[in-house]
Amino acid sequence: MGKMDDRVAVVTGSASGIGKAIAELFVKEGAQVLVTDIQDELGQRFAESLGKRAAFIHADVSLEDDVKGMIDHAVDTYGRLDCLVNNAGMGGVKGEIESIPVSGFDQTIAILLRGPFLGMKYAAPVMKRQGGGNIVNISSVAGLRGISQNHPYSAAKAAILQLTRTVAMELAYYKIRVNSICPGSIVSSIFGAAKGMSSEESVKTYENLTKLFEKAQPIRRAGLPEDIANAALWLASDDSSFVTGHALVVDGGISAGQQWPQQMRWIDAIESAIGFKSPE
Repeated sequence: MGKMDDRVAVVTGSASGIGKAIAELFVKEGAQVLVTDIQDELGQRFAESLGKRAAFIHADVSLEDDVKGMIDHAVDTYGRLDCLVNNAGMGGVKGEIESIPVSGFDQTIAILLRGPFLGMKYAAPVMKRQGGGNIVNISSVAGLRGISQNHPYSAAKAAILQLTRTVAMELAYYKIRVNSICPGSIVSSIFGAAKGMSSEESVKTYENLTKLFEKAQPIRRAGLPEDIANAALWLASDDSSFVTGHALVVDGGISAGQQWPQQMRWIDAIESAIGFKSPE
């Protein structure tokens, strides 16, 4: 018995990275999964590797017709929709506030915020008709804390948290739960792919990031796509049946506060500045 037996899930942006790990785990737990992405060849190959319980469809989440078509395809193919994971994303335009082009801002918001909005817009009526469902939105710790020169991305991820809450309050009456996940520093080959690197170069980048991210948070190991997949499974399954409107932080403790060594150095510096001496 799997935790997703006889359920149908759509996972956006699931040809690689976090979305891929979520789709793999959902299939392993018994779900029928519709893999969606703009990376057609990669997505098709991945869906085929998952076997008969997976299929692929092209979907650009910033386009309303694509999102509607994605939801319709899931229902036409499998007869229902039990879970939607709004995962598709991008790093977005970065820079000092005065240097960010409006076109870059609009594109970032279209994918990171309009995408989840459209997904929920078209999934909600289906889930209402069938008497329940589950939506998981992938946000970020960037939506919880300020990150310099990452303005559109951070704003979109913060907005997802509030959109999750408002939609959760609206849909709870219909037995539809809506939650979000805030990943921290997660290592994925998508970093290299975004730079147009070859597979070999992406693997090297993955290895370098794994070593770097080992020191990025209090838990001294790199965050992995599988960590987010496990969180998504919990939120999508009956294990979290009394949870809605929640933002589940999966970041190794990075958003909880200063790490202990840095905190102690800061405390020592303050005590030195004020001439404090510890009692003997």
